[in-house]
Amino acid sequence: MTPTSLATRHPRLFEAGIRLDRLPALAWLALQAAALAPTWTWMARRMLDRSDDPLGLLAIAALALLVFTLRHGLRAAPRLGWLALAALATLAATLGRTGIGPVPPLPPLAAALLAMAALACALLAFLPSEVPATPVAGLAVLALPLLSSLQFYAGYPLRVVTAEASRWLLAPGFEVAREGSSLWIDGRLVIVDAPCSGVQMAWFGYFTACVVALWALRDDRAFLARLPAVGLLVLAGNIVRNSLLVALEAAGRAPPPWLHDAFGLALLAAVCGGIAWVMNHSRGDRHGHRRA
Repeated sequence: MTPTSLATRHPRLFEAGIRLDRLPALAWLALQAAALAPTWTWMARRMLDRSDDPLGLLAIAALALLVFTLRHGLRAAPRLGWLALAALATLAATLGRTGIGPVPPLPPLAAALLAMAALACALLAFLPSEVPATPVAGLAVLALPLLSSLQFYAGYPLRVVTAEASRWLLAPGFEVAREGSSLWIDGRLVIVDAPCSGVQMAWFGYFTACVVALWALRDDRAFLARLPAVGLLVLAGNIVRNSLLVALEAAGRAPPPWLHDAFGLALLAAVCGGIAWVMNHSRGDRHGHRRA
């Protein structure tokens, strides 16, 4: 059946197809977001019952601001490859939530990861071609309520690394030994606890990297090449923070809680500032220009 005969025999169907094809990009993105409603419900529940920190809202806000800023430059004809990936990821997330026959459902975080991948692909289908894909995908991952899971699986190893590095830094001035993730320093036991693992600092560090890369229109290759430096800056900042606080406590000058928090925020700001510089610094591989 030719398009002409289809239009003649089913004019309403043909007109509906035309109207669907002419939907603006924001409408398509709204439909994609609506298709992921179960993921939003699960994420909201995780934040409301305090199972996880609500930092993912910052990543969602950053993605929303990106779309709002580029709303006049969204593609009228989406890139079909990204759109197909978005559809496949949406289907996979839906099946992962409900299970397939005898196959049990995926863990909620895994299904949510597929859903956020679908959202990232849908965004990339409509965003201008100069917008890098990897920072958009990075923000989609950071939007997930994953800090408690990272703390559970990676928190202890990070605390051990931090404690050992702090032991090396403090050894010239103190008698210090490490037991697991704790330090014996001049006869005092100092525990490197969960907040000292650096998981939250890592989240803010990679969030800063993604946001600055999008602001500077850093291409994917340059963004990925700078990620190891982001990790090193986060690790170094966390080690310095922990070492100085442990040294003060060992010297009998433990700072009050407000000063402890202020010092942590200052180190976090310094680390994020360093990451922003690394991401924005040109080394002859910056393509495009900074968007006003």
